[in-house]
Amino acid sequence: MGLPPVIESLLDPASYKGAAGSVELIQTHISYILLTQDFAYKIKKPVDFAFLDFTTLEKRLFFCEEEVRLNRRLAPGVYLGVVAVVKKDGGFEMEGAGKPVEYAVKMRRLSEESLLEDSLLRGEVSNSTITRIASAIAAFHAAAATDERISSFGSPALVKKNTDENFAQTFAFAGRAISRGLFERVRDYTGDFLKRNEGLFIRRVDKGFIRDCHGDIHSGHISISDGINIFDCIEFNERFRFSDTVADAAFLSMDLDFHNRADLARLFESSYFAATGDTEGRALLDFYKCYRAYVRGKVEAFKSAEPEVGAGERSDALLAARRHFHLSGLYSSGGWRPTLAVVCGLSGTGKSTVAALIAEGASFVRLSSDAVRKELAGVKPYEHRREGWERGIYSEEFTERTYGELVRRASSYLKEGRSVVLDATFSKRRFIDAARSASAWRRAEFHIIECAASDGTVKRHFLERKAGEEKSAGAVSDADWGIYLKQKAAFEPIEEPHLLLSSEFPIERGMALVFEKIFG
Repeated sequence: MGLPPVIESLLDPASYKGAAGSVELIQTHISYILLTQDFAYKIKKPVDFAFLDFTTLEKRLFFCEEEVRLNRRLAPGVYLGVVAVVKKDGGFEMEGAGKPVEYAVKMRRLSEESLLEDSLLRGEVSNSTITRIASAIAAFHAAAATDERISSFGSPALVKKNTDENFAQTFAFAGRAISRGLFERVRDYTGDFLKRNEGLFIRRVDKGFIRDCHGDIHSGHISISDGINIFDCIEFNERFRFSDTVADAAFLSMDLDFHNRADLARLFESSYFAATGDTEGRALLDFYKCYRAYVRGKVEAFKSAEPEVGAGERSDALLAARRHFHLSGLYSSGGWRPTLAVVCGLSGTGKSTVAALIAEGASFVRLSSDAVRKELAGVKPYEHRREGWERGIYSEEFTERTYGELVRRASSYLKEGRSVVLDATFSKRRFIDAARSASAWRRAEFHIIECAASDGTVKRHFLERKAGEEKSAGAVSDADWGIYLKQKAAFEPIEEPHLLLSSEFPIERGMALVFEKIFG
């Protein structure tokens, strides 16, 4: 389906007053967002879903005004007002004079680089930024409106209605985006928690902790470059916004875990509860993180099944759904735990590619024995040291030192609550035993993925690697065909159950199996 005429017209910079620059369109399932040089204009689609109704111009105007009113609480300098779209000269004009045919929320444009999510991906979020965000949310919650009607949304019966709705809507995905066992465990945990803690939920209502909150606080809705601006709250459905303040804060804490920054999540939680003094609320934190993770898993699962979404986006959405459902399962069974994934196998079998894709797809910290070895030796990563089998930095003594440091670093990250993927041959069982012990010590989940390939495939990989090195820096690894043959003769088979991944498989299928193992 094509775009509506009004949106087609507004893609022309001449439809705006002043210097609009180029106009970029972003679509969600409920909005058109038009980005000009300095501003963002959000137009609501005339849609009717179970949770919202934008079908008339009057309703769209009302919810535009609500969006501005509500979002000015946490982003006052971002939301500039509601503006009209009018007909002009056979087309349409934004902020023109005349009878409105559509309305838009006008916002100051925020750069992607200013978003907390983008900064997390770059690894540039400071502790002070997290504490400032926690203080802003705590102050917002303290001032947020509450009354008898708002408080009624925190009753155990209505909380159960929300959670029951999630399980009903995701039942069809059990066995695909979420395993049937995990679906049942989270569902049973949720029902049991609500029964056992009915008195706590009632006390939260009586003490005024059910407030007119934001409803959608995650890292993609927080700008940190010019003060703290938290935007895009839920304006279209009070049931999703009127909640316990802990439920509101739990969304961001869960999202930090999702981005593999459990260290920042713990800092956010401690800062938030210190600012609020809400010690009783901590007892609800994992319950609401479980709920928030499950909702995000549901949304991504829906997206993964939409035929109008491209194949790549559907695949990404399915992985995001699996990861969020996995998170939900962790919160329902003792709380967040990191993961240590060992990707092992002979040189040339594709383990570095698999480890890199795990790190990229799941935000794991990647540690490579090749990089650690050369760092310990004072050698630049792409400087080759072809010293031969078990000589120089590849001697048995230096290899022991390398694996010791690799596991030590992994353990340090696990201590922070951060998941890690180890990229190394692990040719000796004692190296895997050391990694497993570190995982157990840090209470982490542990997985082994062994990469394998035929001799012919490995030989081709080495030839391709050599050709690449002649054109650029190439790979960190110094292994060649001769090293591979000696590794193969000395490799100690892995005796415990694990995922054996053949490089003869298409990489997309192989990674689907990997992520199913880790997050299934």
